[in-house]
Amino acid sequence: MSADSYQTRSNPRILVVGTSGAGKSRLAGQLAAALGVPHVELDALYWGPDWTPRPRADFEAGVRQAAAAPAWVIDGNHGSARDLLWPHATHVVWLDYGRATVMARVLRRTLRRVLLRQPLWAGNRESLRRTLFTRGSILRWSWDTFEKNRRAYTRLRDGNAYPQLQWLEFRRPAEARAWLRRIRKLSQ
Repeated sequence: MSADSYQTRSNPRILVVGTSGAGKSRLAGQLAAALGVPHVELDALYWGPDWTPRPRADFEAGVRQAAAAPAWVIDGNHGSARDLLWPHATHVVWLDYGRATVMARVLRRTLRRVLLRQPLWAGNRESLRRTLFTRGSILRWSWDTFEKNRRAYTRLRDGNAYPQLQWLEFRRPAEARAWLRRIRKLSQ
């Protein structure tokens, strides 16, 4: 699929998926800005204060509201949102980078967030203790879910559960950057 296919639709509804730390939110935000459509992070709908998941009904209501918009770019891997979101999507952008790339990215991102005390969803902040010494560590989560996510997205891409979707898979960050440059150029 080419960058042009996004321009031929008046209301693109694009999902950006990939293992935690691959760069979904960053790419999704840049893509949404280039296309002039809203950007929604599923993590922002999911997480409440103190890293507590929001009630399922609240999360699902937020997903439904986002999916009902005429155009959007939404990033995230929340399987519980799939049946609410994917039937409305037109495209999937899969950041299918290698494990070494993803782990280097998630480590850099996490250290930056810790050092800068960057506020995240619902005012949450990552900490060294949470990052290094808990079962909820994003580093551990990214490592542990890497192959599971790859298998799941391969099945979804190769299956026919969502036949309306056009898939674009990037294996290297340079491919995604080049594609985004083309999108920006076409959007000018």
